[in-house]
Amino acid sequence: MANISQLQDFPFRTPVTRDYFQNWNIRVVDNKELACENYISPNRRDFYKILFIKEGRGLFSLGVKNYNIENSTILFLHPNEIISWRSLSPSLVGHYCLFKKRYVEAYPSLKFAMDKHQLFSDTTRSVIRLKLSTVAIIDNLFEQMHKQHTLGGELAEEALQAYLQLIIVESVKSADFPKPNSVSDEYRHIHHFFQLLEAEASHINQESPIRIKTAKEFADHLYLHPNYLNALLKKHTGQNISTHIKNRLLEESKALLLQTDWTLNEIGTSIGFAEQPNFTQFFKKNLGITPSEFRKKSI
Repeated sequence: MANISQLQDFPFRTPVTRDYFQNWNIRVVDNKELACENYISPNRRDFYKILFIKEGRGLFSLGVKNYNIENSTILFLHPNEIISWRSLSPSLVGHYCLFKKRYVEAYPSLKFAMDKHQLFSDTTRSVIRLKLSTVAIIDNLFEQMHKQHTLGGELAEEALQAYLQLIIVESVKSADFPKPNSVSDEYRHIHHFFQLLEAEASHINQESPIRIKTAKEFADHLYLHPNYLNALLKKHTGQNISTHIKNRLLEESKALLLQTDWTLNEIGTSIGFAEQPNFTQFFKKNLGITPSEFRKKSI
């Protein structure tokens, strides 16, 4: 299997990292503008994603389910799912749309359609192989979304959510849910590592600081030898256990600095540092500025 990067390493696929200070609700992107890399998105996101593959081949993993994408397909991805893509063709033709949780809450009819058809919540329904007649309809709906997104205006977002509902309904009409294959044992171990890392990092708060943060602790929880888990991560992602843990804690640190009024000591304690100077040193060593400078600069 080719090396897999983390989705956040591709900034041109905006927004693939946490967009702390960009106040957007929905975005529409044409896939033909982008190269087709292998990637994994292990962290929880704050947006839903609809990925329409009109032409292109690849292996798509949703949790521990593996799909061989060879025909026109549409995917409905929940923010909490761990996903990966391994390309089997030089490019993808199609579109994708990203929209935030708050956008869904703002439009009850969109939320109703999502809840009713369960394309995002039930992973057995999240991947749909499209009929030829449906492909043209979906493609046209995305083209209309691009036009609406470009034009903008006061009612643009309201119009876009209507197109999303149409895409959901037209996709359900196809109702061809391909059977997934099991992922390899190696990928299953990688998935379980990221799942555990996310579970630890996403529940950090002042009352329950991170419980496990070393390579050995993570390996022990997965009943794997640290050297074996380390070798798997190096092979498939190019980074070792410690680097993945460090990067995830840095992301959580940035989120806490910008989204809370916690003191540096409270943030440091939450992510596993008993002393605030140690947290500051960790942050500055990896990002080049202190936590205080990062918070002040971002504001």
